[in-house]
Amino acid sequence: MKEALLYRTLPDNSVSCNLCAHHCLITQDNFGRCGVRKNCGGKLFTLAYGRTIAENIDPVEKKPLFHFLPGSKTYSIATVGCNFRCGFCQNWQISQVSEILEAGERGRLSSPADIVARAIKSGCRSISFTYTEPTIFLEYASEIAALAQEKNLANIFVTNGFMTTEALKLIGNSLNACNVDLKSFRDDFYKRNCGARLKPVLDTISGIKERGIWLEIATLLIPGENDSEEELKNMAEFIAGIDRNIPWHVSRFFPQYKFSNRTVTPVSTLKLARETGLRAGLKYVYIGNVAGMRDQDENDG
Repeated sequence: MKEALLYRTLPDNSVSCNLCAHHCLITQDNFGRCGVRKNCGGKLFTLAYGRTIAENIDPVEKKPLFHFLPGSKTYSIATVGCNFRCGFCQNWQISQVSEILEAGERGRLSSPADIVARAIKSGCRSISFTYTEPTIFLEYASEIAALAQEKNLANIFVTNGFMTTEALKLIGNSLNACNVDLKSFRDDFYKRNCGARLKPVLDTISGIKERGIWLEIATLLIPGENDSEEELKNMAEFIAGIDRNIPWHVSRFFPQYKFSNRTVTPVSTLKLARETGLRAGLKYVYIGNVAGMRDQDENDG
């Protein structure tokens, strides 16, 4: 275990975590909602530091990032844990761990220097903190990112955006690109399906852009949940209001995890989302998870 960042100890030996927008109040011997940060004796420790549950070499387009180092490979890493509880999670086997000590003991022991060395050896041009939510292993990610910068490797965060401004400030100077998963434009969706809220995500999106970090946004369209024409319009107009050049990736949902009884997103819905984004003024709207539609991007005009 490693002592965590961004917390304060309270008089009764509980701790207040300021890493993500849950602002967990964690009593003695208990965990935060991420399942990997534990109060031990009035100090907060991270159990995720130094243990990768996944390490892969991916095309940077898989993040998805289409306008940042296109055609390059990125060294992708994750630890266990997440601060969301999405029933449609694609990586639920490693993100949705329970609050148990062995959760932090899963994975391959790797120092920040080990990660950077493997990324260089693999010929990747960047390191991506991805698959699970990188905010919850910020101590580990920030040390890796600092070393990566020294070796001229770019750093990428693939995030749900539910971090505090303090967390973004801590990691922001080391980040070159982010993909934020804007899951919906309805607070009710976030509360019901993710155990979270919308506003902190919107604040993070704005904060990333203000810091000059390259930004792309992804939305998984789930039939009957976040795919109404009104909501698509709301999302597109929000993104365009920040910067019309921000790419928006709208992806097809396939049933899995707790949403295994749902239907696959119709292609017509994805086309509607793309048309809605273009009408809102976005220059780049991409359809994902549909064979043969990878190159349908910017406005034909």
